[in-house]
Amino acid sequence: MTTPRTISKYNVLAHLGDGARSSIYAVQDPKTKQVWALKHVLRESEKDDRFIEQTEREYAIGSKLDHPTLRRVGKLIRNRKMLRVTSISLLMELVDGTTLDKRIPRDYGQMVHIFHQVAMGLMHMHGRGFVHADMKPTNVLILEDQTVRIIDLGQACPIGTVKPRIQGTPGYIAPEQANRREITPQTDIYNLGAMMYWTLVREVMPTALPPSAGEAADAAAALESHEIELPPPPHETNPRIHPLLSQQVMDCIQVEPRNRPESMDIVANRLEMIHQVLTSKSPRQAAASS
Repeated sequence: MTTPRTISKYNVLAHLGDGARSSIYAVQDPKTKQVWALKHVLRESEKDDRFIEQTEREYAIGSKLDHPTLRRVGKLIRNRKMLRVTSISLLMELVDGTTLDKRIPRDYGQMVHIFHQVAMGLMHMHGRGFVHADMKPTNVLILEDQTVRIIDLGQACPIGTVKPRIQGTPGYIAPEQANRREITPQTDIYNLGAMMYWTLVREVMPTALPPSAGEAADAAAALESHEIELPPPPHETNPRIHPLLSQQVMDCIQVEPRNRPESMDIVANRLEMIHQVLTSKSPRQAAASS
């Protein structure tokens, strides 16, 4: 596909990637010279309506958030023809970072520092009444200074939402998401726990939807809560992992939401404490296995 020279009057500098029915570009405002990331969604048929709506929701939620760990949302531009939206563009902060799955920290202290920052960003979202609902390594950007940006609010929603279709990533999805039940802050706690598990163990843990389910998964593919088996604690797989960190992960991935920590505040506080424990050790003790 040929990269356009302009989109919605913004000069296109580079094509950054593609998502579901969308393309991401680096663009520049010709007046202010400010550079942004631009998510562009074309409406080619009625099947694209939900991706248009998803981007509108991403803007509606993102514009209400202002935490430094969350990618800033700038502006939403709708292009119309005969009163019908033909495409939509979402301006976002352009972040020079690498996703967590491609830049895993070398020691556990750094890992927990990343986890804690993510927890703080999610805590901010919960305080504003929203859930991210798709926390996973590819939705965390690591910057050169080891700060993070949480990205992709495409599945974010108000607390208490019951979605009519399954949304979430197999291997990270919470049981309540897979079974189309109420989405709450405990959903983000589970997603974060699954992300931490993968980062520590380098394996996707068993969830209500296996990785093989793919994006087209439906309710028939989802396991009921009593059918889900928890994985072994991370420190049993790798003894270098501190038991406190291992226990935090296991607390987060409990099948029933009521058995997980009561809030992301608690998770963030525990991760901060674990970070202090790990960084008080010698580098050799805290080093992660390669």
